Amino acid sequence: MLQITGVSRRFGEVTALSDVSLEIRQGEFFALLGPSGCGKTTLLRILAGFESPDSGAVTLDGADLLSLPAHRRPINLMFQSYALFPHMTVAKNIAYGLEREKLPRAEIRERVEEVLAKVGLAEMAGRRPQQLSGGQRQRVALARAIVKRPRLLLLDEPLSALDKKVRAEMQLELKRLQHEVGITFVVVTHDQEEAMSLADRIAVFSAGRVEQVDEPVALYERPRTPFVAGFVGASNLFEGAVHDGGLDGGALGVLPGTGDLPEGAPALLSVRPERIRLEDFGVPDEESPEEPVESAESAESAGESSEPAAESPREEPVSEEAESAEKPETAENAEEPESAEKAVSEEPETAGSAEEPEGADGPSEGPGDAAEGSGDDPGEAPDRSKDSDAPEGRGVLRGKVADVSFYGGVSHISVVVPGRPAPVLVAAQGATRVRTGSAVALHWAADDGVLVPQ
Repeated sequence: MLQITGVSRRFGEVTALSDVSLEIRQGEFFALLGPSGCGKTTLLRILAGFESPDSGAVTLDGADLLSLPAHRRPINLMFQSYALFPHMTVAKNIAYGLEREKLPRAEIRERVEEVLAKVGLAEMAGRRPQQLSGGQRQRVALARAIVKRPRLLLLDEPLSALDKKVRAEMQLELKRLQHEVGITFVVVTHDQEEAMSLADRIAVFSAGRVEQVDEPVALYERPRTPFVAGFVGASNLFEGAVHDGGLDGGALGVLPGTGDLPEGAPALLSVRPERIRLEDFGVPDEESPEEPVESAESAESAGESSEPAAESPREEPVSEEAESAEKPETAENAEEPESAEKAVSEEPETAGSAEEPEGADGPSEGPGDAAEGSGDDPGEAPDRSKDSDAPEGRGVLRGKVADVSFYGGVSHISVVVPGRPAPVLVAAQGATRVRTGSAVALHWAADDGVLVPQ
């Protein structure tokens, strides 16, 4: 339907648009997404006839659009400020454009009533704009734009003046109206959520150039440039070089990912937070080994005086004769345990140490435990020896939870990983039991990491 080819526009030393080419199809909801100053509004004004490009062509159904003045183009623009006439009623505001075309009064009345019903304002036709809420004024502006039945409707930040709740309602309303009236919508926005929820396809702009054009899911899941990976949604970006079907992240090792890039090429690996699987090992600093189970006599003795036991550097097993003597615990004999069946060391490094009696309960220390420095209770800790053996096509990063927050029904977990300056972000649906300070392992599948040329 609408073909934009090689359009460029400069304002002095500033390049607003640089060789922009796009194709917008009949009946689709198309979004121009990007940060402020990226050129998206300049392109909208060129389509509306308020700006002229320095070079390039724009055609509508094969006919040159740039040669037509703004009031002759089958295009309407809905302004960000709505630009309603305060002295006119809702019905008069909507009918204004039709009256300027000098259409018959009966046709004007019929079309105004029809569009008022579609936007749900039939009962407010006699009110003035100042008597309406922000969402209702937005509907009046939309009704005034579509009542002329344009081939193309341009919307410049249409929902920015609304609060969050009304904005969410109007997003659904805009989508419903677009399907009902069958008009092609082109919306300019810097709000990613708005673009993702409204558009059939999205063009991401940066510094006057089109970075990527795609459907919302494809744009989010498979970014093609570093800018798109960082701008559209939250993403963890790892720097390195392509290596063996993944990314060589230096101190982080080879991280799993997919992409059509040559071996050794510099690249970024993009991993979305919700794609990362987190395994929690608990908070090492808060947990300590359980006290040994003592006999009734020894428990009573310990209750009378615990200071000598605290001064003892360690306890050693004793013979049955020494145990049967039931000596009271003193500074001289504090090294003797109360029960030979539960003799353990009280030194911090005892859990899983070489001095632990053979056959004692609890898993033995694996290669990953020393790296984590965990003091977890051996009877409750997960079997960490399996953590180093990730499933085929997966990688493992180990770190410590720096922050946990919950909003929007999602738990957002920030993990500090040695060798990476920025934390790794993890998103988990619903509330999480992971706590700040927990030692964790992070996994993701190779298909969940996207290699992007750097």
